[in-house]
Amino acid sequence: MSLETSQLNELHWLMEMLHSIDVGLVVLDTEYKIQLFNGFMENHSGYLPREVKGKILFDLFDEIPKDWFKRKAESVFLLKNKAFTIWEQRPYLFKFDSYRPVTGSAEFMYQNSTFIPLASSTGEITHLCLLVYDVTDNAIHKMSLEKANAELAILSQTDGLTNLFNRTHWESCLQAEYKRWIRSQHPCSLVMLDIDHFKNVNDSYGHLVGDEVLRHISALIKEQARETDISGRYGGEEFTILLTDTELKSAYVFAERLRRAVETAVVNYNDIKISYTVSIGVAEVDASIKTPAAWIECADAALYNAKENGRNKVILHSKQD
Repeated sequence: MSLETSQLNELHWLMEMLHSIDVGLVVLDTEYKIQLFNGFMENHSGYLPREVKGKILFDLFDEIPKDWFKRKAESVFLLKNKAFTIWEQRPYLFKFDSYRPVTGSAEFMYQNSTFIPLASSTGEITHLCLLVYDVTDNAIHKMSLEKANAELAILSQTDGLTNLFNRTHWESCLQAEYKRWIRSQHPCSLVMLDIDHFKNVNDSYGHLVGDEVLRHISALIKEQARETDISGRYGGEEFTILLTDTELKSAYVFAERLRRAVETAVVNYNDIKISYTVSIGVAEVDASIKTPAAWIECADAALYNAKENGRNKVILHSKQD
């Protein structure tokens, strides 16, 4: 075999390899005209290499941000260094359909890209090689993991029965709100409520009905509270609501509205109909309250007074001078 034949064979093998690899390969000149377009790009774009030869990249793929791409490419031509894009920054360069069997639900192919300067025999950078990697599997797996972690974080903060914040997370919110009050002195009120004679519900109808009552009061709390308020199940049949930026008078209006909503509601469970009431204590944070625990004690004392004075009422904690 002659040297010329051997060199031709090596060139053929090289071109065959470039055409067959499972990575997109596009070579552009300084005017962004396509000079080389491999099999990966052909398969996913639907364009044959001969159809795109000499065509300007942006005329064929209008999803590519022209100004952004040129800034990226010009830095490669000028500095003679590689540049990269990753899917977290830009999900794709070419909007191709995803074909992976594992991640077939993906709307498009997630891609990483590499910009490589190509020098001529004189050392001048005359072309740019663009490598496009399909990273859909990795992207979907990472996003699924992040979603699962976010869901776990929510579950760790939530009471499973009522879907309100659990006591641990709610208390951390109370501590944060107390610190915010120390800094800003913005009014903030704490509402604590307890279902009246809840033990009788469990004893008379069973715990499944009792659970339905707990879900019912939780739904009413969500309905009455604002998005900025922080509601939680404090324990058993006791609930708490932090009313941010709310003075005592306004907190009383909220608590009375909630009390009336409970009083007039009926819980339906199969053929069982249950009416119930709640007792509510309210305390606005002030200079006499030195800790978050003391704030809870003030609201709890008001709640105790409500229960001692006939239940189904709202009692306010008297602010101390």
